[in-house]
Amino acid sequence: MKPELDAQLCQNYPKIFADRNRPMTETAMCWGFEHGDGWFNIINQLCGNIQHHVDWRAKQGHAVPQVIAEQVKEKFGTLRFYYRGGDDVIDGMVRMAEAMSGVTCDICGAPGERGGQGWITTRCETHRK
Repeated sequence: MKPELDAQLCQNYPKIFADRNRPMTETAMCWGFEHGDGWFNIINQLCGNIQHHVDWRAKQGHAVPQVIAEQVKEKFGTLRFYYRGGDDVIDGMVRMAEAMSGVTCDICGAPGERGGQGWITTRCETHRK
């Protein structure tokens, strides 16, 4: 992902990406976001929903452990968002975001389909060619 999009996510969600610049002996986030720019909106929306849920539950007196991203990457043509913390609601949010990536072009964010020989990707018609 472009460095400016990486920086925007880290700026918008400093609690979630607290480990972004830690060494590889501590986290895989040291490698950054290992996917195309097309999934930026999915991750941005996911992180907004996650942080809102964590903060809202804390205000209700039912704290949910803060979500800390451990790795964000593409695998088999879909997003993988590995993290610690959270609860079952957040797990559902993450699974939905991962599913959405399977129908979203990882390059441009347009509707896409998974496919390919060898390396599986999710691409729109334009970027499949």
